[in-house]
Amino acid sequence: MRLDKYLKVSRLIKRRTIANEACDAGRVLVNSKPARASYEVKVGDLIEIGLGSRSIRAKVLSISETVGKGQASDLYQILSEGPAEH
Repeated sequence: MRLDKYLKVSRLIKRRTIANEACDAGRVLVNSKPARASYEVKVGDLIEIGLGSRSIRAKVLSISETVGKGQASDLYQILSEGPAEH
């Protein structure tokens, strides 16, 4: 699954266009490397997102094309969350 779609389906980022823009701006890292929106997400990948004043590190646990709002958080595990590092 594409990174931008995964971020939307997992609800780490609310809209796919915002996920796409974050990837283009270099604010999304996968396994500590800047990732394009077209990157194919795999189970076990570490995703780091820096948006505004917050930063999130999450590990991909599973991948699903569609998922309900209640199950979205089952797709990943939050490793750290806090203010963005500058």
